[in-house]
Amino acid sequence: MIKIGGITVGQSPRDDITPDMWPIFGDKVELIELGGLDGLTHEEIDKFAPEDGDYVLVSKMRDGSSVRFAEKYVLPRIQQHIETLEKQGVSLIAMFCTGNFPDVFHSKVPLIFPSKILEAFVPAVADGEKLIVITPDEKQLPQSIKKWSAYMEVEKVFYASPYIDDGRLEMVAREIKDLEGNFIVLDCMGYTKEMKDMVAKITGKRVILPRTLLARSIMELID
Repeated sequence: MIKIGGITVGQSPRDDITPDMWPIFGDKVELIELGGLDGLTHEEIDKFAPEDGDYVLVSKMRDGSSVRFAEKYVLPRIQQHIETLEKQGVSLIAMFCTGNFPDVFHSKVPLIFPSKILEAFVPAVADGEKLIVITPDEKQLPQSIKKWSAYMEVEKVFYASPYIDDGRLEMVAREIKDLEGNFIVLDCMGYTKEMKDMVAKITGKRVILPRTLLARSIMELID
């Protein structure tokens, strides 16, 4: 069994993410999870609210609620977790977040960022197709357009939280059905396999799910 680390920008453990990953990991992985917001209250996290120009992250708390915050506040805490996981003997560390991170982390083991996997994989398989993106929060729309436009033509970016059961994701899927693009990225680790299947069924398009893509990439390295 290989020991690996998983760092969420929210609070750990991410029992909403790992159920779709364990069928891929099987009995070959021991996972140690830590979170950038571990140990913090909602009141403390309120102080991390994004301001103009901040890179916005959305993640999940241990109580099931979702929070929006500026990336810059969790970067030092993530570095601390990297060092903690190294001391616990992990072979690699995976970020449980598809956000773009600055090149500030130091690690003695491989750090795997879903964003980097997605940014290489999606243009390769889409091969000139227009891309449709779904991101969790309305405030993430500008940064999502900027991110994906650097790699391929983006037809449209929508927002629908994977953490709020308000029917918006289904509504967005029905709107996407009539668009030209044939590839959809659910650009957050919070989206589930069930959500992917629903979007694919409604739209008839190819849907890429970060959590399972990450899990398969990890197994390619350790299996």
